[in-house]
Formats: sequence, C-alpha cells, structure tokens
Amino acid sequence: MQERDLVIIGGGPGGAAAAMVAARAGLKVIVFEKGPHGRDKVCGDGLTPRAVGALHELGIDLAGAHRIDGLRMIAGKKTRELAWPTTARFPNHGAVWPRRLLDGHLIDAAIAAGAEVRFETEALPVLDDDRVVGADAGGERFIAPLTILAAGAQGMAAKIVGAERDPDEPFGLAIRAYAPTPRHAERHLEACLSLRDQHGTPVPGYGWMFPAGDGTVNIGVGALSTMKGFKQLNLNRLLDQYAAIVREPWSLGGYIDRPRAWRLPMSSSKRSGPGWVAIGDAAGFVNPMNGEGIDYALESGMLAVEQYLVDVPNAPANYDRVVGERFDAFLRTGRRFSFIIGHPWLLKPGLRLAVGTQTTADITLAVMGNLIDSATPGAAGRVMRVADTTLRWADPLLRRTRATS
Repeated sequence: MQERDLVIIGGGPGGAAAAMVAARAGLKVIVFEKGPHGRDKVCGDGLTPRAVGALHELGIDLAGAHRIDGLRMIAGKKTRELAWPTTARFPNHGAVWPRRLLDGHLIDAAIAAGAEVRFETEALPVLDDDRVVGADAGGERFIAPLTILAAGAQGMAAKIVGAERDPDEPFGLAIRAYAPTPRHAERHLEACLSLRDQHGTPVPGYGWMFPAGDGTVNIGVGALSTMKGFKQLNLNRLLDQYAAIVREPWSLGGYIDRPRAWRLPMSSSKRSGPGWVAIGDAAGFVNPMNGEGIDYALESGMLAVEQYLVDVPNAPANYDRVVGERFDAFLRTGRRFSFIIGHPWLLKPGLRLAVGTQTTADITLAVMGNLIDSATPGAAGRVMRVADTTLRWADPLLRRTRATS
C-alpha cells in the first residue's frame, strides 16, 4: 500500500491538466494511463479558443499546433466564414493538434512538473463503504484523500462509483480519418451542418474538415442519438458520402488510415462523491452541439485540483458546485435542444435560422466554439439564458415526443 496526495485515473488532457496543477503546488500525485506513451486518441483534433485559453493558463507552448482563426459554416447552399471573436475571456484563435501529439505534450509537461505517471497501467477505484480511498493498479494499492476519474468515456472505473451515462440523456457517435489535401494549411475549420444519411434523412450532427497544417486534414462526421433510426445509422457510409461532397473542392486524397469511430458521452449520473470527482468526458462534459470536450476536460481538471488545494475534505462537493455553476446551464440546454433537432422537419428550418443572419450566425459560432457559459455577456449569453429557461419548462414534452420514441 502506497500513499499519495492525489490519484488520477487517465492521462488524457483532463488528467494531465490536473496533474500539472497538483505537481506545481507541491502535491505528491500519480497518474495511471492504460495506454502507452504517445498513444493516439480518436478525435476531431480541433481546439476551440476556449481550449487554447486553458492551455495558455497551464503555460503550454502551442508551437506544435496549427493555428485556426475561424469557422466556415455550411448549411445547404448557405456558407458563412466567420473569425473567432475577440473577447476578454478567450483568445481569438483556436488550433488543430492531433491527439497523439497533444496528449503526449501535455503528459510530458505533467511529468516535467513533478507528477509520477505510469503508462500501460489500468487503475480502478477502491471503495471503503461508499468512499473512494484510492485505486488498485498494477498489483498495488494507492491511497489518497482524493481520486480523480479522467478516463474518458465512462467505463469500468465509472461503473464502480456509479458515474455512468444517464440513459435518458442523448449521446453522440462520430467517425474520423486523415486524408491529404493541398488546403492543409488553411486557417478556418469547416463544418457542414446539413448532413443526410443514405436514405436522404437529415442528420442532427455535422461533417467537418479540420486542416492540420501537416499535409493532411482531419475529416469526420458526427451524429446525435436523438434522430429516428440512429441505431441503424452507418457511420462509415455517412463519412464516405461526406467525403464525396468535399473531395473536389478540397482536392482530397484517399484516407491515409482506417476510419475510426467513438462514442461521445454527454451526461453522467454522478460526477462526484466521497473521496472522488469525475472530470472531462468521464463527467459527461461534452457540448451536444459540436461534440467538443477538450476545453471542458482541461478546465474541470484544473478546477478539481484548485478545490482540493482550498479544502481537502469538501473538495468533491465544492467541485461539483463550481463546475455546475460554470457548465450546467449551457450543456443542459444543448441536450434539450438535441431532442428538437432530432426531428427532420424541425432540423431543416433550424439550420436556415442558424446561419441565416449575421446575428444568428455569430451566436451559432459562439455555440460551436464553446464560448458560452453562465458568465457570457451580450446576445449569445442572453439567448442561452432564455433558452435554458424555456426548454426547462418544455423538457417533459421534448422527451415524450423525441424522434427515437
């Protein structure tokens, strides 16, 4: 049995961020990552301005990332190319950074800060009655006042503490591949909001082209579980259909690797309890409108350790309150809105509205950039707060009439 100040299960962006903050504060922290150093993580690789802001806060050098200055949104025949806004809270640029490079860079920064990291080691929480007291890993037991679950989409570790996905809430599926293109150095992400499946049914989701600046683009598609026929949706076929659309304008080559799919958790039954907290994907912190969660993982990882440093015994409860104040209203509104756009007859006019005017396009840009939360000023913040109140009252009806029922 070994003692630590902090045990972290998972070495992705959230776990690495938590480890950095903890080690720099002088805590004795250990991170368990079940993959090898430099392992890949299937992802769109896009970093929002919010994520870049969090990386700046952590002191991370982004020299290895490809800078992105805005978003090109396509809905039917309408295209709008918008720059990321300049705000007091977030920088006016994002990035594309393949996860095999980003995650390796972050975990190396955690090691440099003094964190102990064990790769290729699966860890599971240890319970004493209803309290998590540490983790079992590699045949050893590690005891700590706080254990952070940062293992991505909910798995066995989440099941042990009861932090599984809420089955009544939506989730997403996505698939991506890499392909060569002469437009690899462009500084705008491209999102096609008007996807259709092989039957011509509108898909609540989008297709993306994220230029990586290395000769390739990350091409992918994602869809929400709120559409009728979601279980029969063929992601590989949907990706191929989208690739056929963008092949000519992007001079797109064939897939460099086999397309890989993944699940996007957008809820969690619990995100804290005695002796533990969940961060990032493990807590369901994924924007239902874009499938993005790296920024939330970084922020929640930092917040978890900050609460620990202030008040160890009450850190889980205080963390739950703080992340709730920051994230809940926006993510809750996104989940409820996903029930609406699951209906094809509502999705189409919704897309026209999303990019129809400069004002609505700016709000859509803020949503797609994860730039909205409880503290957002201006029109986007007001719209979010009104939507949160309105959809709260409409929630029972939205669930009864969901397209998948």
